[in-house]
Amino acid sequence: MAGAKDDGPAIGIDLGTTYSCVAVWRPSHNRVEVIPNDQGNLTTPSCVAFTDTCRLIGDSAMNQAAMNSVNTVFDAKRLIGQRFSDTSVQSDIKLWPFKVIQGPGDRPMIVVQYRGLEKLFVAGEISSMLLMKMREVAEAYLGTAVKNAVITVPVYFNDSQRQATLDAGTIAGLNVMRIINEPSAAVIAYGLDRTSSSSEVKTVLIFDLGGGTLDISVINIDKGIFTVKATAGDTHLGGEDLNSQMVQHFVQDIFRRHKSDIRSNPRALMRLRMACERAKRMLTSTVQAKIEIDSLHDGIDFYGPITRARFEELNMGLFRKCIEHVEKCLSDAKVEKPQIHDVVLLGGSTRIPKIQQLLNDFFNGKKLCKSMNPDEAVAIGAAVQAATLSGEGNQKVQDLILLDVTPLSLGVEIVRGIMGDPGIMSVLIPRNTTIPVKRDGPYTTIYDYQTSVTFPVYEGEGAFTKDNNLLGQVTVSGIPPELKGMA
Repeated sequence: MAGAKDDGPAIGIDLGTTYSCVAVWRPSHNRVEVIPNDQGNLTTPSCVAFTDTCRLIGDSAMNQAAMNSVNTVFDAKRLIGQRFSDTSVQSDIKLWPFKVIQGPGDRPMIVVQYRGLEKLFVAGEISSMLLMKMREVAEAYLGTAVKNAVITVPVYFNDSQRQATLDAGTIAGLNVMRIINEPSAAVIAYGLDRTSSSSEVKTVLIFDLGGGTLDISVINIDKGIFTVKATAGDTHLGGEDLNSQMVQHFVQDIFRRHKSDIRSNPRALMRLRMACERAKRMLTSTVQAKIEIDSLHDGIDFYGPITRARFEELNMGLFRKCIEHVEKCLSDAKVEKPQIHDVVLLGGSTRIPKIQQLLNDFFNGKKLCKSMNPDEAVAIGAAVQAATLSGEGNQKVQDLILLDVTPLSLGVEIVRGIMGDPGIMSVLIPRNTTIPVKRDGPYTTIYDYQTSVTFPVYEGEGAFTKDNNLLGQVTVSGIPPELKGMA
């Protein structure tokens, strides 16, 4: 939904799992500005807390998280558009201090105490609170009302997750002009100052490892035309998963040393998680970090060292998964390693030395591109796209064309399950097809004198529709009544 030029400035929002960022195109400066929040920080924790008197969002919520752990909600993006029974949701719930229960339609519901009452929220409502905060941050900085926004999502978000993000924007009072993939936004930021300086066609690999998701894209840049060749990723692989491995390690360490299980104590779990996050950051620049927490649980003053080597050992399985996704993306794009001009690192987790080493080795010693701020690049690209859609940007911005792809295959069910047998997925639009696209396929009736056919439409890579995500259904009517297979 495009916004009119007189609707005020259009902003770009990177709605992250752990941190969010907002940026805007400034016509007077002919560049993008990342907007600082009320604390002067350019990124805002994606965290919402509920107390007896008020609701806190961002830095203020994070500052009281250890004291009010059961009512401090973070990682809500990992629940958006998901089912409560999903394996990934069940594994996350075990390590979160706040309570998540099964709601209507198998939707996960977050339970908190707010102003003395028990309240239930879906993940989209928490996301809408974060988006409202980012909108308020932008309005305070710009001194004017903000209506229009471009919001970014992980490349492997399915349709229901994208729709939930769109709905969250609407609840926050925003006209969401477009939902774009995070690597696509990042490559716009990367290519903005490089398109005019070179006429050479570049092939770039965007490696975005954030707090909760991994997104990889291979993108061609040709004089302001950005063509996504292939995407890969994991909506449940990021810095939070690395933290969880450390948390589990120390939970076992505490049990072994003190015969005490802290998993039943949400406050202790939250304090340990925050200490693990700090230790992980320290390990990017030092070879050893210490975790010291006074009176953690049952009067235990916990002290535990962790070396960088041990941290890497705990997470080596996750690191290898990252490289497997890179291989898959290159294979889907039909691109060889030497054809990649730049490997662009994004997301705070790419600061981890082992990630950089594995990528460097995989690309045979190629120097990695670290010239972009990994925390801000996605929001900058979203702001450029917002300026393009609202007609605010200069000629260079207006000339930018982004040709994205569908991350998941789209198809129809061609044989309905009989006697409990699953229906078969007939793919019409394979994953990594450039969009917009139109396709048709040869289908016939399965009954004599059938005059209408209903096609359930699915997205996903499963051979059977039961393994894929149902988007809706299309009914074709007015078919001439003939013998089955003839029409």
